[in-house]
Amino acid sequence: MFAPISFIQPCTICPLITRKKEELMLVEFSIIPIGVGSSLGAYLAEVLKIVDASGLPYKINPMGTVIEGEWNEVMQLIRKCHKTVMKTGERVVTTISIDDRKGKPNRIEGKVKSIERRIGKSLKK
Repeated sequence: MFAPISFIQPCTICPLITRKKEELMLVEFSIIPIGVGSSLGAYLAEVLKIVDASGLPYKINPMGTVIEGEWNEVMQLIRKCHKTVMKTGERVVTTISIDDRKGKPNRIEGKVKSIERRIGKSLKK
């Protein structure tokens, strides 16, 4: 059986080969350099430049960054961010939390809107 056209995309290595498009997932991550003092703003700014340049949907919060994308693109992005911070120090702790739900795209916005509908008002963002 063939997958619907919307689920097929060309392989980035060989455009003649197609592969099934993966589901999108939400991933929250934080990167903490160890032994660099208590101010982490400069390190986080470098990470967020990388996240912004990726083109993936994202939201920052005081404790981390949430991104939405396919498994490989999300993990490649987090790895790039981790390696960038690792260049500046001896130790980095990266924490990753994955929310993977089939058939639910645009959850980076949709999850908050769902809660707002349930409580009947907009939340602080």
